[in-house]
Amino acid sequence: MTLPLIPDGPRHYPRAARWLHWLMAIGLIWILTSASVHALLPKSGLDEFMWPTHKHVGTVLLVLVVIRLGLAVAQRAARPRSTSRLASLGHVALYALMLAIPTLGLLRQIGSGRAFSPLGLPLIPGFDGPKIDGLVNLGNDLHGELGWVLLALALGHVLMVIVHVVKGEAHIWHRMRG
Repeated sequence: MTLPLIPDGPRHYPRAARWLHWLMAIGLIWILTSASVHALLPKSGLDEFMWPTHKHVGTVLLVLVVIRLGLAVAQRAARPRSTSRLASLGHVALYALMLAIPTLGLLRQIGSGRAFSPLGLPLIPGFDGPKIDGLVNLGNDLHGELGWVLLALALGHVLMVIVHVVKGEAHIWHRMRG
């Protein structure tokens, strides 16, 4: 059974926002799983399969969140209103973390002096000489820890959708189901 595409309108998020939401959800599941496997099962076969993709997927997610934020601003009149102040704050926190975490990872990469070519695209040239300790330390101190905060917020986000559906407010789910 296939579900019909929900049209754009004041009761649903615009189609592009819905597609980006689900594409990013898949990417976030992948990246948070790769980090969890790397932390819990280091050097395992699964870790060796997933971990090399972590930076690449993170870079793609950073690009997608920037696009999504741009669309949110451009389409703000076509978006449904938030259900509460707490929901709005939760979404702001999710977006802030989705921007901050990969940015911190890129800053750490820059500071390390190692080149980085996500998906084969030369993004950061490497350099000889000492590391830029401030950038490396900033990334080391915050990148992973904020990732766990993002995991907790993402799980809370999913939990709140379930709570709304159980309370008979399935329209919350349908706004983004697409």
